[in-house]
Amino acid sequence: MSQSTSAMGNEKIKSSRRKFLKSAATLAGATIGYSWLKSSQVLLFAAEPKDESLPWYGIVIDIEKCIGCGSCAKACKKENDVPIEPFFFRTWIEQYTVKNDGSVNIVSPNGGIDGFEQTVPDEDIFKSFFVPKMCNHCSKSPCIQVCPVGATYDSPEGVVLIDEKYCIGCRYCVQACPYGCRFIHPVKKVANKCTLCYHRLKKNLTPACMEVCPTGARMYGNLRDKNSELVKFLKEHTTQVLRPNLNTGAKLYYNALSSEVR
Repeated sequence: MSQSTSAMGNEKIKSSRRKFLKSAATLAGATIGYSWLKSSQVLLFAAEPKDESLPWYGIVIDIEKCIGCGSCAKACKKENDVPIEPFFFRTWIEQYTVKNDGSVNIVSPNGGIDGFEQTVPDEDIFKSFFVPKMCNHCSKSPCIQVCPVGATYDSPEGVVLIDEKYCIGCRYCVQACPYGCRFIHPVKKVANKCTLCYHRLKKNLTPACMEVCPTGARMYGNLRDKNSELVKFLKEHTTQVLRPNLNTGAKLYYNALSSEVR
């Protein structure tokens, strides 16, 4: 084979390689771009209210009013047929005790249903308070984004729900929730969580946990209604959401939230 023929062959190979690499880069860029677009669409879809004529529900918990009686957790279990065994809760209460040395003791015996008994000596306590926990009904819910079958979704009113007929019990949503608000039902083997008593909301009834609270530590309302008690409260108080850095669009606002709460 002559040198000229060999050179021509090498040039063809180099040209083919350049075309291949260019095509591969274009395809990779298109794939990444498509994936980014789909992810962005998911985030935007989760964040946007669907129907402006419907309420967009939010929740307030006033830590200063919670006395740790456990009535909310007890009523929730009864109303929503939550298993009576410990560790299965749609809502629960935690007691935070900040000691004089700066350490924090956090307890939640049986979700607070049976009340609390302070185990830290009075002389060692700097401050102590109760913090109710429940689903944050996020507008950009991680649980919705990871569900592989679409069983977790948000209602037109912004309430995050689960369709048990579609749930396969894969636990992805349980792991994705940064607030620890989900569990797998021990009998049904599907995901379970607070629904803000959606079945009651549709009948213009108050969620069970809020109806039984003796101090009015919990309230819900329409975030779109500037005259609602919820919006008025948010205007008049300095409220915070848990883990704001995660940008989940949490719609559960706490009044008097201490830095020790996580």
